This record gives sequence, C-alpha cells and structure tokens, in this order.
Amino acid sequence: MILGRKADVRRIRAAVAAVRDPEIDGSLDELGMLGDIRVSHSGTADVEILLTTESCPMRGELEARVRAALAEVSDVDSVHVRFGVMAEHQRMRVASGLRKGIQPGGPLDGPGPRVYAVASGKGGVGKSSVTANLAVAMALDGLRVGVLDADVWGYSIPRLFGVRRSPVAMHGVMLPVRAHGVALMSVGFLVPDEEPVVWRGPMLHKAIEQFVGDVHWDGLDVLLLDLPPGTGDVTLSVLELLPDAALLVVTTPQPMATSVASRVGKMARDSQMPVAGVVENMSAALCAHCGEESALFGSGGGEELAARLEAPLLGAVPLDVALREAGDAGVPAVLRAPASRSAAELRRIAGGLPRVQRGLAGRSLPLAVV
Repeated sequence: MILGRKADVRRIRAAVAAVRDPEIDGSLDELGMLGDIRVSHSGTADVEILLTTESCPMRGELEARVRAALAEVSDVDSVHVRFGVMAEHQRMRVASGLRKGIQPGGPLDGPGPRVYAVASGKGGVGKSSVTANLAVAMALDGLRVGVLDADVWGYSIPRLFGVRRSPVAMHGVMLPVRAHGVALMSVGFLVPDEEPVVWRGPMLHKAIEQFVGDVHWDGLDVLLLDLPPGTGDVTLSVLELLPDAALLVVTTPQPMATSVASRVGKMARDSQMPVAGVVENMSAALCAHCGEESALFGSGGGEELAARLEAPLLGAVPLDVALREAGDAGVPAVLRAPASRSAAELRRIAGGLPRVQRGLAGRSLPLAVV
C-alpha cells in the first residue's frame, strides 16, 4: 500500500461502511460486516465483506452495491470484493441486535405497521395473486411492505414472487426472504418444492406464532397476511396473535364465492376484527385481442358482499392474459405488465386501502400497578 493513499482508504472505508445489506437492511458498518480494506499501487480497492452465512443468497446484490458505492470515490480505478464469513461471536452479536428489535409478544405489538389479513371463503378466487400484487404496488409507492404467507397447506407466495430459498436464521431470529422490494415469509421456504404440509392445529399455531414473533419484520409500514380459505385454525391463530389486523376479503362475482366469503366476514365481526373492504377479483374476462369483457362468473357479487359486510367495495379486478402470465413468471403484474387493466386496478386499490383500527371491545388491556 502506498502511504500517500491512506486518505483514499479512509474515503473507501466510509463509502463501503454506508452500504446497506440487502437482507438485514442495516449498514455494513453497524452490522460488523466490513472487513479489511487495502489500496494497491495501481489504484485497485481490495474490499473484504464478512457475510452472516457462507451460503448468503444476496452475495451478488451486496457486491453490486459495494461497487456502486466505490464508483463515486475518486482515484479508485478498479474494485476487488472478497467475501469472508463472520465468526460465531460476530453472528451472535448481530442476532442479539436483531432480537432487540422484536418486541415482547411479537414485532407487531403496539404502534407499528398497518396489518391486513387477506381472506376468502373458498379457494381459486385469486386471493394470493391479489395479495402479491397489492404488496408490490405499495412497495412501488415507497412503502416498506411484508407478506406473511399463512396459507400453510396451499402456499403460493414463493411461486408468485419467483423465489424459492431458505431464509437465513441466526440464533433464533429469521430474516425474511426479499423479492421485488417486499419482505416475505412462507412455509414454502422451509420445505422441499412440491412437498405437502401435513400439519394439524397445534403445529399450525406454532408455525404462525414463529412467523410473527421470530422473524425480523423491522420497520414495516404494511404487513399483508395471505390466509388460507375459510375459517379454520390458521385464521383463528391470526386473530389471536395479531389483534390489530383488519380483514380484506377477496371474492369473485359468483354467488357461491360471495356466499362462503360472507362467513369469513361474519367470523371477523364476531371476533371484533374490522373489515377493511372487499376486492372483487375476476370481475370480467378481457379478450387479449379486442379487449371485450365477458362476465364469466356473473356480476354484482362483490358489491353484494360489501353491502352484506357493511364494508366498502375497494375495486373490481378484471382477468386478463397479463395477470395470468405474470403469476406464471413469478413477477407480479403491477411490475411486469403495469399498463394492463388488471395491474392498473390493483395499483389503484393498493393506493386506497383504508386505515382501520380495531376498537377496545373484547381486547385484553395491560394493567399497571402504581
């Protein structure tokens, strides 16, 4: 190293120290991920980054961020990024810091993000597709968004987001998997592809409890829960673990779908959970060539359900080729085909999701002895 380049090393270190890890979303300096930095005679910056795990899935993205930061530093002709792995005591320190961000009873206790439980009465109405698109739409608007895939048996969030890998876990803290600007957690990240999940009540409750309480959902503005269809154990667990959640009901115009969806709404009302609104999906099929609408599933079902639940009809999403192709490609339509009518309607719904708050009736309140 040339002594005259010591100032360069300081500028390089400052630039790299400010880079944010794409998975934990903290600076490399505060996370202790910044290793040795050297500058060669030829002006090559040699930077060492300490990963939390050797199999870090965000290695490529992290290297790109480091290179982009050093592109702004003068006198750096080229960059060589080396990766090491944290020692166990360093991992424990990071995990301890993450654990401090998880409040007692779960990271969503007290003031926090808006929480929407997306539900349907029956399967096949496109509930998960609506959830994925609303999440990405809100992320595109600059919000920090998370999706908890609580549809344990029929998980589809990994497929809809085009990502399938295990989340990083450190000493009892899991980091959500990130895709398309959204933080994700699903049982689909924890089991082999196409493996059926044969769990019953207690195991389901424990899984949801861990997804709520052991995942580093740090700094979210909005959390969307993709519930399984119907009114089973998982929905009851969500009501218990996330008392501030508001219900978002997805239905098709078909009378059968709206009839069973009303049962979910009634269960929410009986449990003092507010209903944020109704989304009518597959409101009409759009011809890919002429754009003509066909009411394959009838009409008026969403409006009827909204009236029955005394909640607003937030929108009606048409079924077009772009929406179907986006789901198959693993890139939500609002990102892959933003000009499509389905994507435009989903973005409009996302921008108008109402803020609702559950009342105090039926809730256990903390007591303080003075």
